[in-house]
Amino acid sequence: MRKLSIAVIGFAALSMAAPAMAADMAVKAPPPAPVVAVYNWTGFYIGANGGWGQSHGCVDFLTPAGAVASGCADRSGGLVGGQIGYRWQTNQFVLGLEAQGDWAEIKNTRVSLIDPLISTTGKTDAIGLFTAQLGWAWNASLLYVKGGAAVTRNRFDIFNNVTGVGLASAGHTRWGGALGVGWEYGFTPNWTVGVEYDHLWMGRDNTGFAGVVTPNGSTLTGSGVTQDIDMVTVRVNYRFGGYGAARY
Repeated sequence: MRKLSIAVIGFAALSMAAPAMAADMAVKAPPPAPVVAVYNWTGFYIGANGGWGQSHGCVDFLTPAGAVASGCADRSGGLVGGQIGYRWQTNQFVLGLEAQGDWAEIKNTRVSLIDPLISTTGKTDAIGLFTAQLGWAWNASLLYVKGGAAVTRNRFDIFNNVTGVGLASAGHTRWGGALGVGWEYGFTPNWTVGVEYDHLWMGRDNTGFAGVVTPNGSTLTGSGVTQDIDMVTVRVNYRFGGYGAARY
């Protein structure tokens, strides 16, 4: 009986000590939350673009009697080229500088209003943009506006509709302004794809002729051409770098 009492007392003592021992045991800390990678737009990038362009131009000819309007026309064609730039990201703001160059095939031929026996052909075969960007980033998505200088290489020809003989020709490079908007998405840490629209104001370009006589007897001493261009391009860029530390 005495041994049974001692056993009962010992079991009761262990039962009371067990919760206290469990309370003194260290609780295992939960695993840390996974770090979500945030896209970082800072860095140099280089890429390619292609798309479509449309030019709206108006021509007037200079004659001994003064300027004579020859009409306006739209011409459109394809674009292909590349771009290189650098971007800085601060919080969600993205600033950038970019140079873009495109080969173009924007061409149109139309009958002149001053003499239906002659036609004029206007062609833009190269476009360059030198712009600054201001963007707003949502992780791997970037919406931006851009603006700066534009340059185009153009050719203007006058020819006889009956004989096909060229009467005058002028090639020139002209400078103007550009304003655009675009959206870009980073589908890998280094590769992005996007779409962009740009409008170019190229102003007026004047060319002098050494007295061109048209089939109806009109004498042309020069021409003036005004030009605006709209561009829509799809862009693919490779950016040097990758995901960075969270900035939001």
